[in-house]
Amino acid sequence: MDGWNPQIDGPYGTEKIFTPGKRRRMNLLAIGVNVFLPWIFFCGIYTALCFTLHYTRPHVAEATIFIGLLASAFSGALAFKAKARDSDPMWFTFSALALFIATLLAAIFGDLNYWMNMQPFYDLDNLNSYFGVNPATAKGQEKMDAGRIVFKEGTELDLRKSIGFKNENLYCVTPITHGMDQLASYDFWAVGINCCQAVGDFKCGEVGNPHAHAALRSMRDEDRPLYRLAVQMAEAEYNIKATHPLFFHWMQAPSAAINRYRDDGFRYFGLGCACHFLFNAVCVTAAVCGFSRIRTYGYY
Repeated sequence: MDGWNPQIDGPYGTEKIFTPGKRRRMNLLAIGVNVFLPWIFFCGIYTALCFTLHYTRPHVAEATIFIGLLASAFSGALAFKAKARDSDPMWFTFSALALFIATLLAAIFGDLNYWMNMQPFYDLDNLNSYFGVNPATAKGQEKMDAGRIVFKEGTELDLRKSIGFKNENLYCVTPITHGMDQLASYDFWAVGINCCQAVGDFKCGEVGNPHAHAALRSMRDEDRPLYRLAVQMAEAEYNIKATHPLFFHWMQAPSAAINRYRDDGFRYFGLGCACHFLFNAVCVTAAVCGFSRIRTYGYY
């Protein structure tokens, strides 16, 4: 039989991959594939879930998770087939596990980075910006598409009408006003969570910044009904009206805050790719050390 060596393979008909006392010779191609392939899958799935594709075509982005799982299953099938042929299945098995872990980590951290950073950035960036808005005369219904507002000079928070609604967390609101006159409708509200106590003790956002007269829209859907309940409490408590309340985070530079979402998203993306490469490289190194010690009849 061509390529058969009785000193390595044993007597004909009882071929073995390795002779007792011989270390396994490492497959450099398999090592290289397992260093880079799981990382490539991780970066691809992580990219799809972090950025624009997830925002515009979420089902396509989520389909990349399925592709990663298929790749893991395919590698597992190759391992099973290799074992059935009495070949060495270990690197195929390692590849299946590494691809599964890469897919799982990319799905978890990609989704987390998207919802915490990139989705708020895309939402706010797609909304309109308004400048020179006077909250005493502007109506909330006219600014329903506002992502960021720079108010007219002299706009401030009316802390005398602040209030909080308790539902596990304390949802704090206070109206944004211009002047001391009672408004027909208080439609612009500064909000925050767990940053107020008694009336007048509203400490959310940049309330202590004398240069702050702008606001960034609160984009968390789950918070909006609770802010609305707090506004209803303020309406009853202070005998005021809020026809179309809009909720904002009070600050000096809303554009910078939007860009921070984007910058944080890219920073966590780069960090995730780097960390996974190091993690996978350590796993491959451990596998090389472990596989190299395996003998035909046990461990070294």
